[in-house]
Amino acid sequence: MIKILFLIHDLGQGGAEKVLVNLVNNMDRSKFDISVIALFGGGVNEQFLKKDIHYRTIFSKEIPGNSKWMKIFSPKQLHRICIKEHYDIEISYLEGPSARIISGCPNENTKLVSWIHVEQHTKKKLAASFRNFTEAVNCYNKFEQTVCVSQFVKKDFCKILNFKKNCDVLYNTIESEMICYQSRENVEELREDGKIRLIAVGTLKESKGYDRLLRIIEHLNGEHYPIHLYILGMGPQQTDLERYVKNHQLDDVVSFLGYQTNPYKYVAKCDLFVCASHAEGFSTAATEALILGVPVCTVEVSGMKEMLGDQNEFGIVTPNSEEALYRGIKGFVMNPKMLLEYKIKAQERGKLFSTENTVREVEKMLLSL
Repeated sequence: MIKILFLIHDLGQGGAEKVLVNLVNNMDRSKFDISVIALFGGGVNEQFLKKDIHYRTIFSKEIPGNSKWMKIFSPKQLHRICIKEHYDIEISYLEGPSARIISGCPNENTKLVSWIHVEQHTKKKLAASFRNFTEAVNCYNKFEQTVCVSQFVKKDFCKILNFKKNCDVLYNTIESEMICYQSRENVEELREDGKIRLIAVGTLKESKGYDRLLRIIEHLNGEHYPIHLYILGMGPQQTDLERYVKNHQLDDVVSFLGYQTNPYKYVAKCDLFVCASHAEGFSTAATEALILGVPVCTVEVSGMKEMLGDQNEFGIVTPNSEEALYRGIKGFVMNPKMLLEYKIKAQERGKLFSTENTVREVEKMLLSL
């Protein structure tokens, strides 16, 4: 049996954190003895790990400025502090601090894997959790295998680093059967007002573009289109976003539902999933919408054209601008027939992301090491 470790920053509400739990919960226990270590505890996704996953945290909760004080220590010193046991395979499941720690593994027989979830765009961003760009290059080159969650992320990562080592694309693991089952739960918070229901899901932070989405909703509402936006998630921008809704008299067309352990029952009962993000890796929330047969309208960020087709075969991908997304959403709300057509296409595309397919590909990669 292969003894394997996944190291991640935390198991909070983000997409990568959720996907890791999905992956390890569904891996073959006859082949893998699985451990998960989070640098910081208290994440909402901890509760969903199956009991036979060995789980521990380095610190009980996140420490402010952790990326700065971690740079005091070398990767080898951090590894010695954080990783106490020997593993056959050690996986950094997020770019940055996790990669820096795993790259410090002193055991030459341990195979190292780095998982990249988000496009980095610049050397500065890629090296933000390292002492400098040179250290980042050295650390990432110590991994036998690098995995990216989309072709877009792979191209971006390899270009910035001039990366020549093994680098493959493996799509995120989504628990499709569980999602469909949980989506059938009743929901009382969604209004029965006859309006077209739009839904956005994700942490309320700047990169998710909720500010521009609210401006789009205000514009469409001013044009008297019958819409209602529901927002699932919590985060640092929540107060500012709620203030915008109040100050612009949007209380009747925008509802904040907070973080939900079962977002699927909300998504399934909406007419259109919207993504306004400035950057993504391979959107878990958009994938889940497809599995639930909900049409997707998104700006172009990493992975969306892979997911929805270069020619908008399975959903609408607009240029990454406020005006383009406005036109994309407006196209749907003006045309109920279009919503119906893309609902059928979403159901078709969702089958690609079955739990069995994605887990099998990951296991195949790990066994090849």
